Amino acid sequence: QVQLEESGGGLVQTGGSLRLSCVVSGRTFNNYVMGWFRQAPGNEREFVAAIRWSGRVTLYADAVRGRFSMSGDSGKNTVYLQMNDLKPEDTAVYYCATAPFGRDSDYRSRNHYNAWGQGTQVTVSS
Repeated sequence: QVQLEESGGGLVQTGGSLRLSCVVSGRTFNNYVMGWFRQAPGNEREFVAAIRWSGRVTLYADAVRGRFSMSGDSGKNTVYLQMNDLKPEDTAVYYCATAPFGRDSDYRSRNHYNAWGQGTQVTVSS
């Protein structure tokens, strides 16, 4: 049974940085797509970034491109989300998730993912 555990969230000021981690157990992440999503109060869960280790495909939402960077360490079965130049609108609970391979467009949809972590809170103060 796959399990995902996020960590690294916290409170940071505008312009600050955080690095989120997601440890995957029960599944070798480089055989799947890994994604980060976020959900702010009252909003739907939205796509942030995804990585397909095979083929080295990395996708980002327009709102975070150039500020966030997703990477992975296959030896640790862990993926990361480096978040720089954080803004108050980045405040949300951040979730990692896994999905089977598909089309690149599939990876932006939360419906394509079949396993989720519990989430980690990121709060950016103005």
